[in-house]
Amino acid sequence: MRASMSKKTIIIILGAAALMLILGWFYLIIKWWPEICPSNMNTARNETMLIFSTSTANRLSPEPKEIKIIAVGDIMLSRTVEQKMLDKNNFDYPFLKMKEYLKTADLAFGNLETAITPGRVIESGEMTFRADPKVAQILRNNNFQIVSLANNHTPNFGQKGLKDTFEYLTRAGIKYAGAGNNLEEARRAQYLKVGDINIAWLSRTEQVMVPESYAAGEIKAGTAFWDKQEIADAVKAAKEKADLVIVSMHAGVEYRPKPTEEQQAFARAAIEAGAEIVIGHHPHVVQSAEKYQGKYIFYSLGNFIFDQMWSRETREGITLEITLTKSGVNQIAVTPILIEDYCQPRMLTGEEGEKIIKRLEMETEEKGEDYILK
Repeated sequence: MRASMSKKTIIIILGAAALMLILGWFYLIIKWWPEICPSNMNTARNETMLIFSTSTANRLSPEPKEIKIIAVGDIMLSRTVEQKMLDKNNFDYPFLKMKEYLKTADLAFGNLETAITPGRVIESGEMTFRADPKVAQILRNNNFQIVSLANNHTPNFGQKGLKDTFEYLTRAGIKYAGAGNNLEEARRAQYLKVGDINIAWLSRTEQVMVPESYAAGEIKAGTAFWDKQEIADAVKAAKEKADLVIVSMHAGVEYRPKPTEEQQAFARAAIEAGAEIVIGHHPHVVQSAEKYQGKYIFYSLGNFIFDQMWSRETREGITLEITLTKSGVNQIAVTPILIEDYCQPRMLTGEEGEKIIKRLEMETEEKGEDYILK
């Protein structure tokens, strides 16, 4: 009996211990369940919902893809600029301090005020500009993928100089707007696809400072002269094929800080027709800018590479870092520059830069070395 009871006792004790162990584990599980399982399940569920929500949102309204364009002012690669390149034995010399900046964009654009054609070195003080054919590849190496030729210097060396310029730029992989082998070509929009955004570029020059012989004709190479109605029609036509239209104008009075009424009328006509932005050149100084019908007009970016060292204003300029989506301009960052050694621009900061920015007469927000237009 004792042995039998002893066994029963042992069984009871073991059973009770097992039961207590089970109950203990059960208690611990209940106690810690909210921290162990439910939170993990909720996290996993939330992550699944977040992924689903994000993917659904993207399918309904995808995040717009941005591209960046850097626009600069007048580029003159002749006269003292070329002499500097030859003295340094480096045709990249004018771009050295801006090279890395220019490559931060998807492409760079500027007004090329130089015929690219073989010939003698142009002396300081001469008013006809010719650059060595090597400069075409130098421009491309510095991210210039399109330039405006609608100005009063590209045709300085006649039909041969123009056609040579077209050829050397094309060989280097650079498109050009505002000039061509005939009037139809000169007025034609140049299309450049950047990412998934198709941009049309149109360039025109004011007739006031340009000899009549520089105008493109039915069978004559030349530049595209400006006309308000013509540019409006051209913008509308380009808009049917492109996501965005950018207009470049070469106009105004040299060394004046304000645009003329003619500049304003032309630029506004382009905006009214659907241009996204108008970028001006020629005055060789920074002029005021404006926001018109929600779009930006920059009447003059000033010089970018030029040998006009005789005044502070002609040594100064701005560059525009334009962020775009298919729907238009998202942001414009303005960077002030100063030309040194007759040809070499560098970025300005502090009070020096602020003085140039103030000439735009637009509200800006300082951000690092840049000024963001509001």
